[in-house]
Amino acid sequence: MGRTTIWLGLALSLMSGVSTAASGFPSKPIRVVVPFPAGGTTDQVARIVAGKMRDQLGQPLIVENKGGAGTVIGTQDVVHSAPDGYTLLWTATPLAINVSLVKKLPFDTLRDLTMVGNVAAVPLVLIVPPSSPYRTIQSLIQAAREKPNSLSYGSSGVGGSAHLATAMFLADAAIKMNHVPYKGSAPAVNDLIGGHVDAVFDTLFLTRPYVQTGKARALAQTGATRSALLPDVPTLQESGYKNLVVESWHVVAVPAATPPAVVQKLNAALVAALRTQEVKDALIKQGLDIRTTTSMEANRYFKSEVDRWAKAVLASGASVD
Repeated sequence: MGRTTIWLGLALSLMSGVSTAASGFPSKPIRVVVPFPAGGTTDQVARIVAGKMRDQLGQPLIVENKGGAGTVIGTQDVVHSAPDGYTLLWTATPLAINVSLVKKLPFDTLRDLTMVGNVAAVPLVLIVPPSSPYRTIQSLIQAAREKPNSLSYGSSGVGGSAHLATAMFLADAAIKMNHVPYKGSAPAVNDLIGGHVDAVFDTLFLTRPYVQTGKARALAQTGATRSALLPDVPTLQESGYKNLVVESWHVVAVPAATPPAVVQKLNAALVAALRTQEVKDALIKQGLDIRTTTSMEANRYFKSEVDRWAKAVLASGASVD
């Protein structure tokens, strides 16, 4: 038997093994790791969508919250799991941010993970206290230019998407404001309502109730288009900042060595779940824009987000050991 024949036989055998594994997948429950505490937006979205993916896959998807170290602990768990499709990472924007923010990640994000598909995204909204003299984004920028570092902004913490989105905005607008980091979004917004900081960027999901009840005033949102939930609030693009489209997004990933056929099967189940009316209604109520993509499209988008947030990390000067 020639060497070519042997290699061809091995290749066919491997292909057959992958095909067989995919055709029998899944044959047991699937573990879904959410690297955030229970009750947060990512956790809620995971439970809503994963519940519907069961209808497509015929097996339960069991959500397990594994927060800590800015999502690194839960992500590491998935990276080191068997690449067989039975462990999913249901995560969000910090996955891209940490690539440049965390000095010593215990894994190589781009090498060790592959995206199953995008899930949804939500814009950030810039809010000010109801007593603020600033009624437009332009008036806020003008005041910051006239007196650099005279205004302050709160965020959910150093290196978070809210902090870095504000850093992008400040760099584009060529202004300087003092950063006041908090331990989470809620205390930042509460201090804004109390007039202790001048502005806060955070997700539409979190800020909208305060805007609707008059406890905060929205000056701009960071989506490519205006959200239907805040139709009167202009985008930063409309306000003259063409490169400022920033979203907080959700994505599903698996270990990079997972067979492509298994990834495709998971993607099909994810897309089908996102297209159900029940899931649409639940996510839209939270201000989320549903994103159905192929695995390849999700990987391209993720790489672009890694690059985008790296620039924000650099502009902010933030880093985590």
